[in-house]
Amino acid sequence: METLKIGGVTLTWLSGGVTNLDGGAMFGVVPKGLWSKKYPPNEKNQIELPTDPMLLQMDGKNFLVETGIGKGKLTEKQLRNFGVTKESELDESLIKLGLKAEEIDYILMTHMHFDHAGGLTKFENEQYVSAFPNAQIITSQVEWDEMRNPNIRSKNTYWTENWEAIESQVVPFKENWNLGAITMVHTGGHSDGHSILIVEDEGEMLIHMADLMATHAHQPVLWVMAYDDYPMTSITAKEKWLPYGFKKNAWYSFYHDAYYRAVKWDADGTQIVESLKRER
Repeated sequence: METLKIGGVTLTWLSGGVTNLDGGAMFGVVPKGLWSKKYPPNEKNQIELPTDPMLLQMDGKNFLVETGIGKGKLTEKQLRNFGVTKESELDESLIKLGLKAEEIDYILMTHMHFDHAGGLTKFENEQYVSAFPNAQIITSQVEWDEMRNPNIRSKNTYWTENWEAIESQVVPFKENWNLGAITMVHTGGHSDGHSILIVEDEGEMLIHMADLMATHAHQPVLWVMAYDDYPMTSITAKEKWLPYGFKKNAWYSFYHDAYYRAVKWDADGTQIVESLKRER
């Protein structure tokens, strides 16, 4: 498992599953001739997209960022449609680190689409129960409201089985949430309630843009997904947070990238100057 230190905060990437989705949908209006040079598709025009949570450890506390697609929750049709080649191995990843699900203190949800929230619950004794019973689950109020009352578009990704069992654990925030070196900021864009995560400690910084920049290839400001509910809001957020991080020599981390766990760009954002690659 790949790890990265940001000051006194340790980040470890876990195994949350692997999907393969249509490359055109993932890059929106960007022509295939452009995006395929940065992120090659397979013969079905799909691109590999892991769903790998990050474990943040700080001051004796364990924070999970996202929870993967879950295990045994998708139908055969869904597994096929989402191009799933591996389901979550989240419990196994934690065990390798000497941890149990009961030892997770916080779960930081940038948003609650099924590929991020699938691991929040598990099926046990004929019902869905919390997979992390002692954790506070942090997400924006806007996201939490839509999760429980999705619209005609979002109901395809906000699933009852991913929230009913953990309702009492959710602690929603309005604009931002902070604990020590960790800050969540509500941005909107990919979903109305989407948030980003900033880790800043001892003069070092990491920004987790979540699905505003799902992979390193999504770094150009205008390269946003067809899946984004509010693409102009995504663009506005990228216009703000990319130059901000470039100037501070920040790492940018990824949940969906098949090639990189995190990268640093130069001050102009024109080239990668440091990277942590994903084991393949």
